[in-house]
Amino acid sequence: MTNSGVLADHQINAMIADGRISATVPITPDQIQPASLDLRLGSTAYRVRASFLAGRTRSVAARLQDFQMHAVDLKSGAVLEKGCVYVVPLLERLSLPAGMTAAASAKSSIGRLDLLTRIITDHGIEFDRVPEGYDGPLYVEICPRSFSVVAQQGQMLNQIIFRQGKTLMSDDELRTLHAQTPIVSGEPVISDGLGFSVDLRPEKGNLVGYRAKPHTGVVDLSKLNHYDPADFWEPVHTDDGWIILDPGAFYILVSREAIVIPPMQAAEMAPYLAMVGEFRVHYAGFFDPGFGYAEAGGTGSRGVLEVRCHEAPFVLEHGQVVGRLVYENMAAMPAALYGQEIKSNYQGQGLKLSKHFKA
Repeated sequence: MTNSGVLADHQINAMIADGRISATVPITPDQIQPASLDLRLGSTAYRVRASFLAGRTRSVAARLQDFQMHAVDLKSGAVLEKGCVYVVPLLERLSLPAGMTAAASAKSSIGRLDLLTRIITDHGIEFDRVPEGYDGPLYVEICPRSFSVVAQQGQMLNQIIFRQGKTLMSDDELRTLHAQTPIVSGEPVISDGLGFSVDLRPEKGNLVGYRAKPHTGVVDLSKLNHYDPADFWEPVHTDDGWIILDPGAFYILVSREAIVIPPMQAAEMAPYLAMVGEFRVHYAGFFDPGFGYAEAGGTGSRGVLEVRCHEAPFVLEHGQVVGRLVYENMAAMPAALYGQEIKSNYQGQGLKLSKHFKA
């Protein structure tokens, strides 16, 4: 019987060995992170008229027949156009045991490209959530928001975690954890998770973020450290400790706090109260055990914020709380930590664009 908590890397391996996680192309070791599994695109993207959920009584394949416009072959790479919606069957499928659920999110680099990607399932009523005991295929909905992209079969845009039983830490448990192993620089703001704020007064200079340019070229997801940021992003500077967000614009900002995920915890970024302003901090996804952890080389790791302004221009001020991290217990100690013995692009990060852009 697996302990309650988020499954660790070696437990994910055991699920693969048991056939609980299977794939049409064998799963590779580099897909397995300390507390998550990277999911791969299949061979075909279906352009659809609108985003959809299957609903309790229907399969995704049946819904595709209702909404499909045309198919795009991804085997040698193809352009997915900005503003369009695509559904791609993934190579992986699940057969979850009783008591286990799964949750997905975009990988960090994908979120930083403003590439909306969400997992959908047969009979699904929520994005990015796989219900207990689900047995079936996985699909990803892709909607490029700021840039058109070139995507290819086998690329990993999303990650999935597996939850056995109760995983969430209460606020009291979080305070106890912080007293034992500090999870944030400074005094923690704990209310339904760990609150974090935006940094608009950097220690050096006045660069506080980047804003996506509206009319750019295409980003090939296979090309790393390749593109000149100036071709896709406008730097955002301020000497005043505040900026005005433009409606519809997409920004990359950074948290004021350095964040720590200890080895026996994982965390998920959650949206903050809608009442705090006319913007949304995107789900930057999951934080693996070891992110920001000193022994894994993560001292000073900040959270990168993907921010989109809504209907009205909005003044965002230094230190304004913009999101929260929900911490969860691990079911077991991972064999490897984020930033240690595995390729981790964002350990020790500050303000940073996705890995597709030159540093």
